[in-house]
Amino acid sequence: MRPSLRGVVIISKLRFTLPRSGKKGLPMHPFHSRDPLQCLEQLNRIGIALSRERDTEKLLETILIAAQSLLNADGGTLYSLEEDSRHLRFEALRNDSLQLYLGGATGTAIPFAPIPLYDPAGQPNTGMVVTYAVLHDTTVVIDDAYADQTFDFSGTRLFDRQTGYRSRSFLTVPMKNHEGRIIGVFQLINALDPETGQVRTFAPADRRLAESLASQAAIALTNQQLIDQLQRLFESLIELINVALDQKSPYTGAHCQRVPILTVMIAEAARRSERGRLKDFRPTAEELYELRIAGLLHDCGKIVTPVHVVDKATKLETLFDRIELVDTRFEVLKRDAEIELLKGRLAALERGDPAATPSLEQRFRKRLTALADDREHLRRCNIGGESMRPEDQDRVRWIAAYRWTGPDGRERPFLSEEEVDNLCIVKGTLNPKERAIIEEHVKLTQRLLDTLPWPKRLRNVPEYAGNHHEQPDGGGYPRGLRQQELAMQARIIGLADVFEALTARDRPYKPGKPLSEVLAILGRMAEDHRIDPDLFDVFIREGVWLQYARQYLQPEQIDAVDVSRIPGYTP
Repeated sequence: MRPSLRGVVIISKLRFTLPRSGKKGLPMHPFHSRDPLQCLEQLNRIGIALSRERDTEKLLETILIAAQSLLNADGGTLYSLEEDSRHLRFEALRNDSLQLYLGGATGTAIPFAPIPLYDPAGQPNTGMVVTYAVLHDTTVVIDDAYADQTFDFSGTRLFDRQTGYRSRSFLTVPMKNHEGRIIGVFQLINALDPETGQVRTFAPADRRLAESLASQAAIALTNQQLIDQLQRLFESLIELINVALDQKSPYTGAHCQRVPILTVMIAEAARRSERGRLKDFRPTAEELYELRIAGLLHDCGKIVTPVHVVDKATKLETLFDRIELVDTRFEVLKRDAEIELLKGRLAALERGDPAATPSLEQRFRKRLTALADDREHLRRCNIGGESMRPEDQDRVRWIAAYRWTGPDGRERPFLSEEEVDNLCIVKGTLNPKERAIIEEHVKLTQRLLDTLPWPKRLRNVPEYAGNHHEQPDGGGYPRGLRQQELAMQARIIGLADVFEALTARDRPYKPGKPLSEVLAILGRMAEDHRIDPDLFDVFIREGVWLQYARQYLQPEQIDAVDVSRIPGYTP
């Protein structure tokens, strides 16, 4: 085991320093004192520092450092009780004489397996000091590990032989939460005389002081665990919403997973930028987390959007694709054309005019070809796209004027007004009424999120999520906000939302577009200020588009892109 060398360890929140070794090779702890008032004051400072720490690994390390400083101990270890309550996991290890610091926030893992509290037969493992202290819920004081006959110190002796250290006095204290349940234990090694620096035994006063600190540490650790658990629960509930959306619509569910990923990628690139308005965009880690949560929830309102609208793959689709009904009408027209041919042949024979038959058959074949062409045209129009030509719309209306006889024997127009309106949708597959239903999800998203009691650090989630369909030029929805009214975070989610939608390969109404086409579309949107031009610039310049594509797009979508030819971008 190679020790991690650290000359000076500074824990700013505790406001004390672990200095280099003193003259006698042992570290001195300047804040250690036997004066009760000073001990109380130091305990108070430690309690304040522990209550402020929000990083669990740092908190664990801080507890051990505090215990060392308060009791003037040369080394120590801290263990947490695993969820199964059958193992103790090493969390932090410190030895000032050896300058050995592992676990906690050091970045160096402790290479020891968890310690079992029970043997394979299920019997309590009381041979080790830390397991005994936990199993018996008691503080254990050892004056000299080498003279003790009660516990197994073979591991300690092996460590001493490998490092040249001499472990002598031990103080082991369980940490119990507000329910009286043990959640961990810390063990201090080699108490040091504050005047001489020599190893001494832990005094009864040390035990009482350590137990007071253990109580404070347990409260801080429990609070942090509760915060972590609540955060995991919160994120799991968000995941639950997205899973529900996924079960309702596989297209929307995957979208809700990918947009927050891309959102954070764009935000981190924007934070690095020194160009334009982005040079002042410097979100903290907490603000990035807030943005990620907004990205995860940006489409939560779709949970009440009708499935037939969310998943509308073609223009005539409702609960099913009605193009099949149109096909049936074409079959009726073909049948009518065939009947007309047969009647013409019969009339020609009755007239004794067999020469008329070829022209009748030619007209029949021409009619079938025209019907097949018209049928194919309607099938093409039924598939949504980026735009629809006026002449294609005119042809739909011309075909709609055909007459056909339905099952009830009544003659009617070939296409209803509602079918004509749907087939003439210029962009996508949604008619105005359906698009209004889809757009309503944004209003519902904000209303749902506004009802939640957001903590201060997440208070902007409803705004960011609810405004992701707004556009800098004021042409977005639902409120038509303009650039100066839009937070940068909302614009970031908006860019991520559009890019993901254009590249998504799982949409019901279109295949995923290649990168070159997507970037050209986005570039034109940036020129028109439908997306933020500065964000688009950093999106291209920092290669966010390619980084995302390599992780989430199909290889065939990643085609050659000449960034110098992308509209709205200047290399």
